[in-house]
Amino acid sequence: MSLFQQTASEHLRSLESGDISSVELTRAYLDRIAEVDKKIGAFLRVDAQRAIDQAAQIDAKRRQRQPVGRLAGLPIAIKDILCQRGERTTCASRMLQDFRAPYDATVIARLRAADAVFLGRTNMDEFAMGGSTENSAFQLTRNPWNLERAPGGSSGGAAACVAARMAPLSIGTDTGGSIRQPAGLCGCVGLKPTYGRVSRYGLVAFASSLDQIGPLTNSVEDAALLLETIAGHDPLDSTSLDTPVPEYSQTVNQPLSGLKIGWVREHFGPGLDPEVESAVRAALGMYKSLGATLREISLPHSKYAVATYYVIAPSEASSNLARYDGVHYGYRTNEQDMLAELAAERRRLQEAGDQRGLDDLDPALVRMYRRTRAEGFGQEVKRRIMLGTYALSAGYYDAYYLKAMKVRRLIRQDFDRAFEQVDLIAGPITAEPAFKLGEMTGNPLAMYLVDLYTVSANLAGIPGLCLPCGRSKSGLPIGLQLQSPALAEERLLRGARMYEQATEWHKLQAPL
Repeated sequence: MSLFQQTASEHLRSLESGDISSVELTRAYLDRIAEVDKKIGAFLRVDAQRAIDQAAQIDAKRRQRQPVGRLAGLPIAIKDILCQRGERTTCASRMLQDFRAPYDATVIARLRAADAVFLGRTNMDEFAMGGSTENSAFQLTRNPWNLERAPGGSSGGAAACVAARMAPLSIGTDTGGSIRQPAGLCGCVGLKPTYGRVSRYGLVAFASSLDQIGPLTNSVEDAALLLETIAGHDPLDSTSLDTPVPEYSQTVNQPLSGLKIGWVREHFGPGLDPEVESAVRAALGMYKSLGATLREISLPHSKYAVATYYVIAPSEASSNLARYDGVHYGYRTNEQDMLAELAAERRRLQEAGDQRGLDDLDPALVRMYRRTRAEGFGQEVKRRIMLGTYALSAGYYDAYYLKAMKVRRLIRQDFDRAFEQVDLIAGPITAEPAFKLGEMTGNPLAMYLVDLYTVSANLAGIPGLCLPCGRSKSGLPIGLQLQSPALAEERLLRGARMYEQATEWHKLQAPL
């Protein structure tokens, strides 16, 4: 078995036994990045020397028999939306292209304490707004299984680097499916924890009531290991849940007896690709052969989930992104050019005797705000800010945002009732395998519908996991989504691991 066929858990056992050093492992992944990423574009930045230095320090601690952290020596990639002290944290946006974080996000601090080795920062849709990673201000990321296909988003770089075996572990974020959807399209494992299970302190906010940080890995066992490391209460995050974190890595390999799995009738209707449906139904059949009981269930309000999400998320984005104004931090337009343009416009109006035009001229400060935001944000971010601002505006708040919040409650109640009958809910992660790059960039509504099966978990605050369950005739990965009640990640991981151990899909590698 080659190094890149091994999981992070297997790497960790090799590190602990002394079969390989952290420097050797880190250098192998850095070489892999140098060889492969020019085709994929998963990383925005890689700091090879810093990673090697960090790995050497961990090796020295092991040689000296000093205590080491839970992930000691394992390389990890970070989505470029988490603050990391001294590092540029750009959110793949021109607005933050030169911003260096003055502190560590709690997740970063916990990874440091666990002695993980930071490889670099991965590409994403700007401010996590998108489903294809085509909205990055800096570069395009390609799907390792087919370079003409999208890796999904917004954590497309984080998923692609794991699928292409450029990192054994990566961290992504999920606001409406942004971990699970790219995991499905890239053929890896992605987990969105319960809202509040992982601290959001130091995460650049998109939609604060929906955002959650989680792992992307090549096995369920690795996801359990990484979640165990980053989860837990944080007094710096007022939404963090003060509940104990189970030892997921110790129980993940224990099968569940008497497992009851629900499949949602609304998820198997028109629009679902026949190959995806076949793979998901085969996965349900595998669970049945493993002793699980299958039950048809209904989530009647799921048909409103996308519309509800695309009122709530843009509304929160409009509020969160108001801070990017060219004054506090981040990008600011060229003021000399702006003032020269303003002076020229004023002279023209004066010469024309247009007093009304002069009266309507924006003050310099307002013009600076407008130009900064127009130049610093990409089209999709602007679109969502405008949608959210409209939904929150006087006269429309009750009709849109308030109504969406009421429907959100109904969606949560659907899940509550479903979990009275079943332990887990299983279904597709996307309606079709990875789509072609550029195929949906001109059709925002089609792109939003890619989130059809994922946004409900964020609206309800429950955990969701995606793992590979098949391949299309063209060789593209197909993902299976599992969902559990809030704070039941242990059950979710054990249920997912049951399927993974009985199949070979997670062992297949992208044909780079």
